[in-house]
Amino acid sequence: MNTNDSVITDYTSTDDAAVVRLSDGKIILQTVDFFTPIVDDPYTFGQISAANSLSDIYAMGGKPLFALNIVAFPIQKLSNTILSEIMQGGADKAAEAGIPIVGGHSIDDNEPKYGLVVTGEAIEKNIWTNAGAKPGDHLILTKPIGTGIISTAIKKEKASQAVTDSASESMKELNKKASEVAQNLQPNAVTDVTGFGLVGHLIEVCNASNVSANIDFKEIEFLHGAIDLVNEGIMPGGSKRNLDHAENFTTFSSKLSFNQKLLLCDAQTSGGLLISLQPKDAEKFLNEFGGKAKKIGEIEPRKVNPITVNF
Repeated sequence: MNTNDSVITDYTSTDDAAVVRLSDGKIILQTVDFFTPIVDDPYTFGQISAANSLSDIYAMGGKPLFALNIVAFPIQKLSNTILSEIMQGGADKAAEAGIPIVGGHSIDDNEPKYGLVVTGEAIEKNIWTNAGAKPGDHLILTKPIGTGIISTAIKKEKASQAVTDSASESMKELNKKASEVAQNLQPNAVTDVTGFGLVGHLIEVCNASNVSANIDFKEIEFLHGAIDLVNEGIMPGGSKRNLDHAENFTTFSSKLSFNQKLLLCDAQTSGGLLISLQPKDAEKFLNEFGGKAKKIGEIEPRKVNPITVNF
């Protein structure tokens, strides 16, 4: 347990970034994330990984300031051109976020890995956590889900180019605009949907907020091809583990198939923001943000199970 008074949020919570108060009262946020390639194109992989790393700062209501590269690469096995393309993808995505990459660290490794350490700033009273959702709030999800299934299909060479391109575009998209729109409103809780899947991250919000959530499967948008692929048997191990965990805390409609439940628990890369807002603010968000954001459910008073999924 951290006893440093300057630490506002650390590893003991399930929030998205560390939050530390400096001696002058300013607030900094820091996060780190990196992973192995999930698409074949090196430049696209760099963009996706950078967008994923930046997402945690946006999910806390912060503004990114600068980043550091984290690189593992088999320098004797693969061309330096591939490494350059990965890092250029990261640099270009950081530039889109309005920040520089000021350095980093690399090691020789058998499998490529890339990501960023991102430092950001925020105003303390405006920091978002996953612990403030209130009964009556509407739940907004800003991106479709299904990247885990599609990434697995890419590795198995089962994904069409159209499916790959659609997922890549979603994963490359920064959560910058969604965060900026939400900052003009009053979100009660925010997180981004990543490795624990939609239901897993919503369980964290409900447990941290001491509430429950009721979501409607029919209102959730899935990436092009994700439903067909899971019906063909493409099931990532991480998504299956997520479902095993979720079933301990979720009341799923009896109308939902195993595959539909798996989709809700699919481990995401660079997913959207999950935002809990008062109804009037949720409507304003949807009107201003546009895109593929949708209301997927509502927050309710605490029940035995934190999540109910209707169909």
